[in-house]
Amino acid sequence: MIQITDLQIEQKMWPLLRQAFRPMFLLGASFSALAITLWLLVLAQVIELPVYGQTLFWHSHEMIFGFVAAIIVGFLLTAVQNWTGLRATHGRALGILTAVWVLGRLGLLVGAWLPWWLVAAVDLLFLPLAAILLAVPLIAVKQQRNLFFVPVLFLLTLCNALMHFGLQTGQYEIQQLGSQNAVWLVTLLMAIVGGRVLPMFTANGTMTPKAEPIVWLDRIGLGSLWLIFVLNITNFSAMVPALVMALLFATSALALAIRCARWRIWITWKVPLLWSLHVAYWFIPIGLALYALRYAGFPITNSLALHALTAGAMGNMILAMIARVSLGHSGRALQPKPIISAAFMLVIVAAVVRVFVQGLWPELSVYWYALSAFAWVLAYGIYVLVYFPILTTPRPDGRPG
Repeated sequence: MIQITDLQIEQKMWPLLRQAFRPMFLLGASFSALAITLWLLVLAQVIELPVYGQTLFWHSHEMIFGFVAAIIVGFLLTAVQNWTGLRATHGRALGILTAVWVLGRLGLLVGAWLPWWLVAAVDLLFLPLAAILLAVPLIAVKQQRNLFFVPVLFLLTLCNALMHFGLQTGQYEIQQLGSQNAVWLVTLLMAIVGGRVLPMFTANGTMTPKAEPIVWLDRIGLGSLWLIFVLNITNFSAMVPALVMALLFATSALALAIRCARWRIWITWKVPLLWSLHVAYWFIPIGLALYALRYAGFPITNSLALHALTAGAMGNMILAMIARVSLGHSGRALQPKPIISAAFMLVIVAAVVRVFVQGLWPELSVYWYALSAFAWVLAYGIYVLVYFPILTTPRPDGRPG
């Protein structure tokens, strides 16, 4: 029970620092729109950026360890309050964490003017600090179920460190090892969290029976994703025959597709906060299927398959989740403004153009990149404009958070 004195302190606190989702979602979404805009301007040779490393490194690094990492941390450090019943990170601690994230983004953006070790050190601090803040309440209540998120954050830190190490030693394969495995880890997180919340959200939002999990199917789908990560992070995947890797990816894609189909996307079309999540989840088996075809010898580039998971699954899942979580945890009804449906459609367009249209007509890639980037920036720009007053003002019910 929150005491009166606690409520008085809460009311004096800057609303943006009352829960982690507030600064992390707002700044993360804003940064993604800015980063994609800058990336497009660099590709068009309109501007040059004094970034850390070079622009391709900056783009691949910042979309994962800048944008996606901010949203993951915001989600976890908000959800832990529901999981444990303890007050989650807020106030000064949240302000410090946010400042570390901001300094990391600034460091990467102007890294050509700074010592590389300083840029790397600040950037690498964010995820471990978030992991500690997440671990404290989980350990305090001895909650084992969600404790695995803590080592996942440290594994993401390892991937980040590999990117920095690969860049500074001139070993591109190590740099790729870090970025690629970060994608596998985030994909695994989406598969796990999506499997927990989508059946429940769908049942509650459509007033229909919940699709109960099939244990063996979940184990195959998630277990194969874990195996993909382990094989890649240890570089054993290079020693496994291509057809075996193709079979592994195909197995994971099929299991996760069956899992998703059981959640019945067709009953969600009238609820934007639901169909957007379903569409996002479907990009996971699509991306895995593209990797299966790539290993099987089809002319599919790693970039194309990768962007099915990043622009497709991550881009759509993040927008759908932050639109929902921002309402629920700010004490508002789960009824987004109609324009948010347009944002959901735009980020789908961004992914489809970047993956499928660009793949079919690669000779026009520059135009597809521009269209995809424009749709992405518009989608996340809409979120920022609509949700800014929600994320920066107190809950209407007066409760903490």
